[in-house]
Amino acid sequence: MKPDDIITTATSSITTPISPSTTISTTTTTTSTATTTTTTTTTLISTTITTTPQSVWYDTRSMNNARYQHISCVLMNGKVLVISGESDYGGFVNNSELYDPLTETWTTTGKMNDARREHTASILTDGKVLVVGGYNGNRLTSAELYDLSTETWLAVGNMNYARSDHTAVTLPNGKVLVTGGYGNTYLNSSELYDPSSETWTISGEMKYSREHHTVSLLPNGKVLATGGYGGIYLFGNSYLVSTELYDTSTGNWTTTGKMNSVRYEHRASLLPDGRVLVTGGRI
Repeated sequence: MKPDDIITTATSSITTPISPSTTISTTTTTTSTATTTTTTTTTLISTTITTTPQSVWYDTRSMNNARYQHISCVLMNGKVLVISGESDYGGFVNNSELYDPLTETWTTTGKMNDARREHTASILTDGKVLVVGGYNGNRLTSAELYDLSTETWLAVGNMNYARSDHTAVTLPNGKVLVTGGYGNTYLNSSELYDPSSETWTISGEMKYSREHHTVSLLPNGKVLATGGYGGIYLFGNSYLVSTELYDTSTGNWTTTGKMNSVRYEHRASLLPDGRVLVTGGRI
């Protein structure tokens, strides 16, 4: 629940580089050469210029519809697709919009079959967008595909478990792995979506139930799940410090090293050197 005094907005902002700041340093080197009759002095002055890139934020055009707890993704054509969510002015919304960075404008696109928030969106290898699960008064099993060429949504096979606040990641083999979330309880289940058949199959269970966690696809093809919240048991809240690895070749999860701090609603970023940076969150 969000506080009553928070208003849902349709505004958007963008950051862009501006002229870099410049620092100039000067080094003076003096050398002397002496002979029996003459002393020659040579002075070399070298200058080093260091530039520091800077950025600035500015407002761009507002969306057509205010929303929160929505999802956005960058499409293969460079546009940004914003999907569903909830609005103070109309409850759950099933509309979606496209942002064109060249014109900095928003246009409405196809409506989803099911309005939803707390869902996931995954880019498939063919450029289509798979939206899964979420909440619209009920936890959802439904999944839909967005086709950029027609700007329409198509309902595909339902998941085996209703879930919201889960995670989804597209694997190197083109399938989509969905993990955890909340259904009628906190979930440790995972499922695989096969784009060729548009169907779901149950995969291995995580050791710990978790929602509001993160997943990262590692360079070796495995998937790292970190943190999250697993409900209340043993007279306490299960805010998680644990992490697990999913092996795409076996479909199994194994526990790996614990983080230093428990956290949920955090973020994880895969770095160029293969490490994963986990930031922020709640406990």
